[in-house]
Amino acid sequence: MKVSILDSCVGCGACAIINPEAFDIQGNKAVVNEEKISDTEDLCIDAAISCPVNAIELSEC
Repeated sequence: MKVSILDSCVGCGACAIINPEAFDIQGNKAVVNEEKISDTEDLCIDAAISCPVNAIELSEC
């Protein structure tokens, strides 16, 4: 799974609360720790669903 943060991210932190291993907030935008995606795919999906501005894009590798 590939996880991307779109420019529409407002840095609310919801993703980092749901999956702190894969997401972090730096400045005003979320960033992804790509090394942790495969271990936490279900939480990445939950974070994408919960994102209030739909700024998390999921795709297959």
